[in-house]
Amino acid sequence: HTTRTMAGLLNMAGLSLTGAFAGAQLRAPAPAARVSHTSFSVVAKKKWEKQALNQNGNPVRHPMHVKTNDKVVVITGADKGKVTEVVEVFTKSGTILCKDVNIKTKHVKPKGEGETGQIIQKEWPIHHSNVMHWSEAKQVRSRVGHKMVDGKKVRVLKKTDEVLAN
Repeated sequence: HTTRTMAGLLNMAGLSLTGAFAGAQLRAPAPAARVSHTSFSVVAKKKWEKQALNQNGNPVRHPMHVKTNDKVVVITGADKGKVTEVVEVFTKSGTILCKDVNIKTKHVKPKGEGETGQIIQKEWPIHHSNVMHWSEAKQVRSRVGHKMVDGKKVRVLKKTDEVLAN
């Protein structure tokens, strides 16, 4: 790295410098570091959130044990023990939206002139690991497994051997 004083450079140019800048050091810029490409990188969803990406640049999907319209029971949190249905599955974040679970109050500001603000109560997603499948027939929670039935791979409840839809 070449180090020169600012005063020396200005003297070569025929200029003079006084004060705090007279003895300042200048450095040549360092060469850029090499970056190796990994299997996935991180991209910003919001300013404060990062999301893992695969090698194609798409978000990494979380493998989940629940699907839409599955009957589940909440096993942890404020709604523990509540039997509900999965409304929506978010594979990018590993969360699910369940009917009447994790209800939060959101204060919405008025958008246009003359409108009034609103207080909306709506369901918010919970992590898929906080629910288990529910057997309506035996009233028991169970893990899910896979079986071959008539040459097709189907999902079954391990405790009761019930075949799940879809």
